[in-house]
Amino acid sequence: MPPLSSNSHRVDPETSQRFYIDGRWCSPTTAATLPVINPATEAVVAHVASGSAQDVDRAVAAARAAFPGWSATPAQSRAQILGKIYDLIIERKEQLAQALSLEMGASITSARAMQVPLAAEHVRVARDLLSTYCFQTVEGSTAIAREPIGVCALITPWNWPLYQITAKVAPAIAAGCTVVLKPSELSPLSALLFAQLVHDAGLPSGVFNLVNGNGPEVGGAMAAHPDVDMISITGSNRAGALVAQAAATTVKRVTQELGGKSPNVLLPDADFNTAVAQGVMSAFRNVGQSCSAPTRMIVPRDRLAEVEALAAATANAIIVGDPQSEETVLGPIANEAQFNRVQAMIEAGLSEGARLICGGPGRVQGHDKGFFTRPTVFSEVGTGMRIAQEEIFGPVLCIIPYETVDEAVAIANDTVYGLGAHVQGQDLDLARSVASRIRAGQVHLNYPAWDPMAPFGGYKRSGNGREYGVHGFEEYLETKAIIGFA
Repeated sequence: MPPLSSNSHRVDPETSQRFYIDGRWCSPTTAATLPVINPATEAVVAHVASGSAQDVDRAVAAARAAFPGWSATPAQSRAQILGKIYDLIIERKEQLAQALSLEMGASITSARAMQVPLAAEHVRVARDLLSTYCFQTVEGSTAIAREPIGVCALITPWNWPLYQITAKVAPAIAAGCTVVLKPSELSPLSALLFAQLVHDAGLPSGVFNLVNGNGPEVGGAMAAHPDVDMISITGSNRAGALVAQAAATTVKRVTQELGGKSPNVLLPDADFNTAVAQGVMSAFRNVGQSCSAPTRMIVPRDRLAEVEALAAATANAIIVGDPQSEETVLGPIANEAQFNRVQAMIEAGLSEGARLICGGPGRVQGHDKGFFTRPTVFSEVGTGMRIAQEEIFGPVLCIIPYETVDEAVAIANDTVYGLGAHVQGQDLDLARSVASRIRAGQVHLNYPAWDPMAPFGGYKRSGNGREYGVHGFEEYLETKAIIGFA
């Protein structure tokens, strides 16, 4: 069949009806399809094939057959192919950015500046690790070998489609594993482009396989499959729990990157003029559709009025609109179900007595079509309110006042989640001390630059395992002790 066009974001209609299995595009076992909806227009822009357990069987069989050869491939050879994948992502960055904007509403500027280049970084990191990672060490008379775990099933979300694909696929194949990918059925177009890109990079047949479909059928079949050695999912807590339950009968490794309700603690000595504005933009990045978004801004009560004014000014200046416009900062919410969820949570904030500072329910003025949501800020939010406890996944910020630093830490930890956190303050010793007391897998001090080597994952109900860098790479390895080696 013809490859995807390298100069267009449009996926060939024939390609969208197929899966990538064993090094080629092949027909699904059923005729079922799923619509792909442009959230900016609510128009159907494509249909993708919806897989079945039989399609999963084919993909897993291909991955299983390819594993012995790929796992024995020298690390340098794996690195060379990862280098080609990286180069192709950069070469086709505009095609990928346009597809992301089309399928999930990312503003074209953010797709170009974040979604694609950060996805490429995961591939670069995996490639570079292979030149330094020691797969075997000797401790006394025992050799400790790190070996690829086997066939890995990977389930990725709709909010950072390409970014989460490379965060899983790159370290898995770098480790010597073979993979079966199920991208979100809500944003599958960039995944199809990635599959063609991997093919063009020369990855051997069966090392990478893609089956589109819904979670219950395709994701469930992957999780329960006896020939899958590991499953990694990024998604909701509900989906993560279902995957873990399905995987339990075969006792496979399960890694989960799930929900978050990240705090942003502004200490009394923070530079509020900078910290508040950056906090709003961090919370609203990707239209608030990031599991680690710092959507709870915890601030000194005696600075509350100042924070409210700064937050409102920042939020009100955000341009929401057509994701294809270079001036747009935030596009639409990525799909109708999530739009409805965000609207319901804004209404919940109002009904529970939170004070609305700006934004509110309803669509953005001038947009009768599309899932455009008003950037919304609440203040005087109580820790027991739904908007303070539940993940909203939209451009909604909760400002929560505190009297003492100890109370700020307690508020930060008052959640079932523990994925990310932020702390702002000029006294670094105090900021570090507060960071050490927050129960989260990743804490950012004073809005640092993104670090692709920093392990990412959560405490509590935010998941199990880590992604990114060497820690994410090692999730795809088993440990073997060879006693009497020396």
